[in-house]
Amino acid sequence: MSPKYYLWLVVMGAALLLLAPLPAFAQSGGDSELIISTDRPSVANSSIVVPKGVFQLENGLLVSRLQGQTILDLPESSLRFGLLKTTELRLALPDYFDTVGRSASGFGDTAIGVKQQLGPIHNLNLSPIFFVSLPTGAQAISSHGYDPGLQFPWSRSLSSNWTASGQAAFYWPTQAGSRNFTSEATFVLDRQLTKPWDAFVEYAGDFPARGGSRHILHFGSSYKLAPRHQIDFQAAAGLSNSAADYFIGAGYSFFFVIAK
Repeated sequence: MSPKYYLWLVVMGAALLLLAPLPAFAQSGGDSELIISTDRPSVANSSIVVPKGVFQLENGLLVSRLQGQTILDLPESSLRFGLLKTTELRLALPDYFDTVGRSASGFGDTAIGVKQQLGPIHNLNLSPIFFVSLPTGAQAISSHGYDPGLQFPWSRSLSSNWTASGQAAFYWPTQAGSRNFTSEATFVLDRQLTKPWDAFVEYAGDFPARGGSRHILHFGSSYKLAPRHQIDFQAAAGLSNSAADYFIGAGYSFFFVIAK
């Protein structure tokens, strides 16, 4: 299939989500006072945990261009469960990677983790995340190692409409049979356009011990179709030779309460 097919898939999928018969964005008390807050579509995770007893599913697809290859990545499914008031459990399901025109396709690895919210402290939210990737993926895709990572997403409200956020992260991926320690830094400016709609601009940089650093300029937007349902869109351009030339994507996330 040609790259144009995947681009049309993104557009048509987004259109179907927009036409989905969901309730209007309103609150009437009780559980409906809960409003979805997702990690996606920014590189930086949210600094807020999901509420206790809430099970949240975040999903999407991404089309990227890297070193002359077009890659489709889906469903980007992240499962988050509010175990305690400030603690959530996390499970990243394996993504399927399809390299257009090449045979290096298959499912990636699974990751499990935990997130602990600290604060807010003086209007600053910080939520350390610890996770480990498990070698469950296909031969050509998996790292074949148990790869840990630490992420420190943060956020601070600047005004009623503007929020600054970002993430410092440290990863130990297995590459060619050995660890390639990689640090990451991101910075996000988010603007609340209307009550259900926001947009952001983000810088993200990865700095591996071996190999060139990767820098991107990232734009995105999310729209809450209802308090429990959100769609999102994103696009990015690479700023260094080692980064992807570009990527575009869309997603749909929702939650439901399974315990109180």
